[in-house]
Amino acid sequence: MQRESNSIKFRLIEVYRHLLLVVFILTMLVIFVSCTTGSKSTPNNQPINQPPSPGTQNSVSTVGLKLVTDGLVSPVGIVPSPDNSGRLFIVDQIGVIKILMQDGTITDQPFLDLRSRMVELNPGYDERGLLGFAFHPDYSQNGRFFVYYSAPLRSGGPTGWNHTSHISEFRVMAGNPDKADETSERVVLQVDEPQANHNGGQIRFGPDGYLYIPLGDGGGANDVGLGHSPIGNGQDINTLLGKILRIDVDGGQPYAIPPDNPFVGRDGVDEIYALGLRNPFQISFDIGGTHELFAGDAGQNLWEEVDIITKGGNYGWNIREGKACFDPDSPNKSPQQCPDKDASGNQLIDPIISYGHSGSGITGTAVIGGFVYRGKAIPGLQEVYIFGDFSSPGSGGDGRLFVASLQSSSNQWDFKELGINTNSNGRLGALLRSFGQDAEGEVYVLTAETGGPSGKTGKIYRIVP
Repeated sequence: MQRESNSIKFRLIEVYRHLLLVVFILTMLVIFVSCTTGSKSTPNNQPINQPPSPGTQNSVSTVGLKLVTDGLVSPVGIVPSPDNSGRLFIVDQIGVIKILMQDGTITDQPFLDLRSRMVELNPGYDERGLLGFAFHPDYSQNGRFFVYYSAPLRSGGPTGWNHTSHISEFRVMAGNPDKADETSERVVLQVDEPQANHNGGQIRFGPDGYLYIPLGDGGGANDVGLGHSPIGNGQDINTLLGKILRIDVDGGQPYAIPPDNPFVGRDGVDEIYALGLRNPFQISFDIGGTHELFAGDAGQNLWEEVDIITKGGNYGWNIREGKACFDPDSPNKSPQQCPDKDASGNQLIDPIISYGHSGSGITGTAVIGGFVYRGKAIPGLQEVYIFGDFSSPGSGGDGRLFVASLQSSSNQWDFKELGINTNSNGRLGALLRSFGQDAEGEVYVLTAETGGPSGKTGKIYRIVP
């Protein structure tokens, strides 16, 4: 009996030892899995799955530029024809739209000539002119297209103001796809501008079929002075200036308001889609992916920025410049503190990209928004945002290209300079005026050697390997 009892105790001890071994093995396995899949820290106390350092997601460091056409004055846009003809419509700031045919020639007569309807431009430097052009989504059926240009101040406009911005509709000439009917103008929207600069620029139809219109803060500097709200036009929801607008050109006369615009049915101007912008000269929709809306918003004295625009978003100007705080009374120094919300209590949205005019790292003078690359010529640039800067600081005219991609776990984008392998210093050797994109997703670079709309140094290049 005693022997049987000892045998039972021995077996219980063995079972207990086995259980301890199983628990030990399971514990070690959990620790191992945790260490290999969790947020293990590196010596600098940063998680190993942190976003990569700037530029590591862009596999292409240099590209070539193939000349497409030259002899232009101040090219500010290229728009592909929606009729599959392969034509590219070139927007020149002086007030003309020319057609680049598929064989590389330009038509003798411009598609549209608005020079007689525009304000007189300063040949030395001017931010006014023909700034935007967009085909109606159903252009192939209805022949409608829209332009944005600077007209003389309208009759009855505010005393002392500079000009009136026009959004106008035209139609193509019946029986001639290479010529607009210049008698068909229908002025859709007029916006009075207190100063000559900060007019925004390229208009776009979104994937929702609505027309998006980028407008600057009215000009001058710091968003203050004649024609500027006490809180700055960028922050004032009762003015169209300093905003991106969204209108329905099919729903009424002269247009209708999309019912889900953020200020419909509440305080604020119904046309506003986003606010807090200084001078969003170039906006573009990604033609692939989720069709995000990008805006290059030129800064004041210290910072440049690129934003992804969302409905109702406030991008900070003139509370902020880039990611930094801004004081209109001291624009050369960023304050240490400023509000992070607007007057309505909405959070200000940081840019996805910001860089300075001086200091270490990438610097520039004025950001030029671009396009997300969706072409086939350079696979390494797929889904990469190509943009640039008007001129390298102190160079007097040497624009640069940049590429940016989304970090793996952040709303910030890595970016780096994209070298040009046909130039010894890797830069443009001219002022960067704008970008364009064709129907295949290839990206074009628009340059000129003069700061104003004069001469015939304007050129268009296609980015190639």
